[in-house]
Parts: sequence; structure tokens; C-alpha cells
Amino acid sequence: MSAFGFTKEELEKETERLYAQLKNVGWSRGECEYYAPWTLRIRNLAKEKDAIILAHSYQTPDILFGIADFRGDSLGLSVQARDTKAKMIVFCGVRFMAETAKILSPEKVVLHPAPDAGCSLSESCSGEDVRRLRAQYPGARFVCYVNTSAEVKAECDVVCTSANALAIIEGVDGDEIVFLPDELMGRNLQQMTKKKIHIFNGRCIVHETFTKEMALQWKETYPDAKLLVHTESRPEVVELADLAGGTGDMIRYVRESPPSQKRFMLVTECGLSDRLRVEFPDKEFIGTCSLCPHMKRVDLVSVLQALENPTKEQVVEVAEDVARRARRAIEKMFELTKKRAGDTKMPHSNKGEASGRCE
Repeated sequence: MSAFGFTKEELEKETERLYAQLKNVGWSRGECEYYAPWTLRIRNLAKEKDAIILAHSYQTPDILFGIADFRGDSLGLSVQARDTKAKMIVFCGVRFMAETAKILSPEKVVLHPAPDAGCSLSESCSGEDVRRLRAQYPGARFVCYVNTSAEVKAECDVVCTSANALAIIEGVDGDEIVFLPDELMGRNLQQMTKKKIHIFNGRCIVHETFTKEMALQWKETYPDAKLLVHTESRPEVVELADLAGGTGDMIRYVRESPPSQKRFMLVTECGLSDRLRVEFPDKEFIGTCSLCPHMKRVDLVSVLQALENPTKEQVVEVAEDVARRARRAIEKMFELTKKRAGDTKMPHSNKGEASGRCE
């Protein structure tokens, strides 16, 4: 018997499973052999506890392909959290994502392995900010990006994601919108709607670093590559994109591209590049090397510890009144996107966001 009590045969099988995928992102067989006991223990324990493991596309490859049941973007993972029949949800992402899972599945145990994994956008705006803005713009509809705390969602009329933001803006009644907290996404949206948008001043620490000069240099250096830009980026960068949208839009764009299109430049957090290198080994993905330090706080050790003996902080709780009001705003998002099916596009993008089932 070996680590965690597994047989040599069990560990060899797990090593091969990992290596078959992770070799595409430069992992050696030896590295996969080292991680095999951890991924096998986590997967077995999750099964014993009837837990589903959800992982955002910005997570590391060992999380995405070693233990996740579903990997995806904010919208896709929200749907999985809402619809799962599992008794427990382990969310590998940042705090607002785990909170959203708890809001949508209040009867389930939701574990967040890294409770200190925040988000620059989420932390830029508070419930008090929303209440102050409501007094300033009493006739406006309040639309908040999913990258917000439960408290902020509870104070808003409707939530949106990068996949459906324009559909929400167009679908909500009224011609005056307060959009928060993402300033850059708000500026991108303002260019696509006739409605008046009042924009908050939050920014993503990853996407705000990308500049027009950088985008022009990428296009010059990789003229045969399609430039895929996240809509949390500056408008002048988005304008140069072959596709602008969320991570799910980017994945779909790659999937639907002709076989002759081999190269893609991904202007977003570098974790997505690793995911796509595994899922589309015949394509070439050029990443930005810009990582989100918050997303990378989740690791196999913290996931296993949370499953075995979660701390109070790892068990996600949302006050009942806050959860009720936040759920109303999230459900309004689902209602509006259902009504406007087929009209959820950001500039150049394919509609919707993806959530991939891991085999």
C-alpha cells in the first residue's frame, strides 16, 4: 500500500489519467505521479460525501483536470450550483462565486477551500455604495456584475455575467442604468446600447493591465492569430478584438473555428490558456502570463482539508435576508436571458457561456 492507502495499481492508473491530459501543458509523468494520491483521495472522498466539485477556468490544471466535476465560467457554474442534486458543493474559485452557489442552493453545504480568495472587483463595491447611488439615481435600474458580494447583489435589481451583460441591459425595463462595479465593462456596454449607463469605478487587477499598445503589438507579432479579449478589458483593447466576451465565449469561439485556424491570442487570465491547451491540443494558445493571485489560492491541499475537516470559514454562509434578496436578483437574470434567448451577444462574440463536464 502507498500514500493514502492506495495500491500501486490504483496510483499508476491515476497517474496515467492525469498525464494523458496534463502533458499538453508541460507536466511530466513524474509530476503527475506526485499529485496522483492527492487527486485520487479528493475524488474518492467527494464521492463518499456526495459532493460536486466546481472549478472556474482560471484555476490551475491539477484542479481543472485532476478533481473538478465541472469546469466553466461564472454563468455556467452558477447553473450547475442551482441544478445539482449533490448534497455538497466544493467551489474552486473566489469568494463571490462560492457565495453565489450558496445563494442558489441554500439547502446544500457549500465549501470554499480558500476563504481568503477575494476579488478586486467584488471588493471595490459595498452595499452602502449601492444604497448611496440609489439615492443619487432614484429612477435608475441597478445592474450588478456577478463579481460582487452577496450584500451588493441583494441591493440590486438584477445580476449579469460577461456572457449576458448586454442582454440584461437591453432587457431590463427603463432607459437609465447604474452598472457596477466594473468600470471598463460598463464603458464597453455603453458603446452598445442607447440606454444611459452610470458606471462605477471598480476594475479587475488582471484585465485593467492590458493596453491598446500591447494589443497592437500582439497583432503585429502574431498576425495569423485570432485576438480574443475579455470584456473586463479597456474599450480600446476590445475594439481590436476578433472576439470580445467572457471565458465561455472564448471557448466556444475556439471550438467553432475552422480546422485551418490554429492560433489564438487570449487576452485574459493565464489559467484559461492552460485549460484550452488540454482541451484543444491541435491548436496553439498564446497567453498573457497575467495571473489572478486570488484564483490561485485554491490548491489540492486546501480542497482535501476542506472535505476532510472544514473550518468555520470554509463553510459558506449567507444571511437569510441577504440571500433571499440576492437570489431574486440572480433569478431575474435567468428570467431576462430566457426571454431574450439568442440576443446575448457582446461585440463579435458567440452567445452564452460554457460549462464543461469533466470525464
